[in-house]
Amino acid sequence: MTTTTTKIIHEQEDDASGPFEGPEKLLEIWFDCGAFRGDGGLRKVSRSEWENMLQLVNCQILSVIIGDSIDAYLLSESSLFIAPHRLILKTCGTTTLLLGLERILDIAKDRCGLNPKHVFYSRKAFMFPERQRGPHRHWQQEVQVLDKFFGPGSAYTVGRMNGDHWLLYMSSKHDEHDEKALSRTPHLSSPDITLEILMTNLHPDNCRAFFLSDLNITGHEAGKRLSDSLGISTLFPNIALDAFLFTPCGYSANATWSDSHSSDRYFTIHVTPEDGISYASFETNASYASSNELRHLIQRVVHIFNPGKLSSTLFVGVGENEEIDIKPSNEFSNSLLENYTRTDRINYEFSGYDLAYACYQRS
Repeated sequence: MTTTTTKIIHEQEDDASGPFEGPEKLLEIWFDCGAFRGDGGLRKVSRSEWENMLQLVNCQILSVIIGDSIDAYLLSESSLFIAPHRLILKTCGTTTLLLGLERILDIAKDRCGLNPKHVFYSRKAFMFPERQRGPHRHWQQEVQVLDKFFGPGSAYTVGRMNGDHWLLYMSSKHDEHDEKALSRTPHLSSPDITLEILMTNLHPDNCRAFFLSDLNITGHEAGKRLSDSLGISTLFPNIALDAFLFTPCGYSANATWSDSHSSDRYFTIHVTPEDGISYASFETNASYASSNELRHLIQRVVHIFNPGKLSSTLFVGVGENEEIDIKPSNEFSNSLLENYTRTDRINYEFSGYDLAYACYQRS
């Protein structure tokens, strides 16, 4: 079921004369399932409570998909996903994501009796860091805020400091007597696979589609039409899709669906098409029958946007005694994308998670 607000509000906090920061800040928190009472967890929190939290972040809810096991909120600046014991908040522009962190933890504790178990925060290097607000002006300040709530965590710079790079913070709380918590990712009913594709310098021909030309239809109607025409609606079967085309330009989409392994699958897409600062992102926790299926998805997404450059991350976590065919260290080959050259690839092994990071440039 998809419910939408009767009036779509998109208030831009940034100076309209300045460039818009497309690359998002991404926060994912897994809460301790041991305290989960089967009463809906975070999903029982009202929309108004999330709206109050998002005021601190400087963004608003446009619409929401109520899924089987996950709710997908489309925001004026990106997306919020709520599952019973997991929250994903992704915001672009000069939003102040980390200023909403204390409120998120208070809601989880006071309303649901949930404590954070695993925390991930990441972002691409900003295009215009000087325009950011609060702790987001500097990576070290972001890490200090995260450590205040979850520390001591681990902060990484993945990629070239003088080129494309990706910043990652991770922290896990565990019983000091529970060695398994240190070595494997607990509470996973199926492998946790997150693919993110971050694209810049989109081809001008591809960017044109993301400008609203028909002012007689709503942003949601325009977003649905565009999603159908570009093949976004058919990236996965049987999805519930919520898309919005902004005025005068910009696009966001959330989708949820169920498969044989899980009922909380999602993907999210966000596009900033302006000349000189064009950017698009794609993220999903989909499962894959094979590496070929994963590669085909990456190729389809890249074809939609035709970026000059892209960086991609594949994060894979498995529960104890689980084995899967998708191995991050085997992905992102040099021949993955036709007419693209791989310029960087880095593999990491964390406690319970493996990460692959790669950059490509159009030949």
